[in-house]
Amino acid sequence: MPERLVEVALELFAEKGFERTSVQDVVAAAGVTKGAMYHYFGSKDDLLAEIYARVLRMQLSRLESFVGADAPVAERVSGAAADVVGTTIENLPSTTTFFRSLHLLNAAHDREVREQRRRYHDMFRQLILDGQAEGAFRDDVDADLVVDYFFGAVHHLPMWWRPERGLDPVAVGHEFATLLLDSLRPAAPRCP
Repeated sequence: MPERLVEVALELFAEKGFERTSVQDVVAAAGVTKGAMYHYFGSKDDLLAEIYARVLRMQLSRLESFVGADAPVAERVSGAAADVVGTTIENLPSTTTFFRSLHLLNAAHDREVREQRRRYHDMFRQLILDGQAEGAFRDDVDADLVVDYFFGAVHHLPMWWRPERGLDPVAVGHEFATLLLDSLRPAAPRCP
C-alpha cells in the first residue's frame, strides 16, 4: 500500500505538479481512503519526501559498497560516479519531480533531505581526498569543488536526458565517470 501511494503520487506530481495535486487526487487514483493514506503518510509533503528518499537511500547504500570495496581508489570513484548517474537516470521521474518541488518541502523534510544529500556528498568527497592523498588524483583542485562540479552535472540530467535520444543510462554513467577521472589524473611529468 505505501509503495502504491508513492507511485501514484509520483505520477500525479509529474503530470499536474505537486501544488496542483490534492490528497484526494492521490487517494482516488490509488483506490484507497484518506484514512488509509494517513495511516502511512501524514501529509502530501510526506509523499514528496518519500519519492526522493527511496532513491537517495538506494544510492547511499550503493555508494557505501563502493567506499568499502577492496579496490584502487580510482576504480571506486569511477564505479560510484557511473552508478549515481545511471541510477539517477533510471529513477528520473522521481528525481525530476523532487528537484522541481524541493523548495516546497516543510522545514523538517528539507533538513532531513539536505542532511542525507550532504552525507552522500561527504562520502564521495572523501574518496576524492583519499585519491589525492595517495597520489592517484591531482591535489591542486579542491575536493569540494570537484564534488560540487560533478553533482551539478548529475542534478542537471533531468534537463536534457531523454530515452528517445537513444543514450543508455549505464553508458552515460561511464562517460561521466571517464570525464571525472580524466579531470583528476595528475599531469604527466614534462620531459626537459
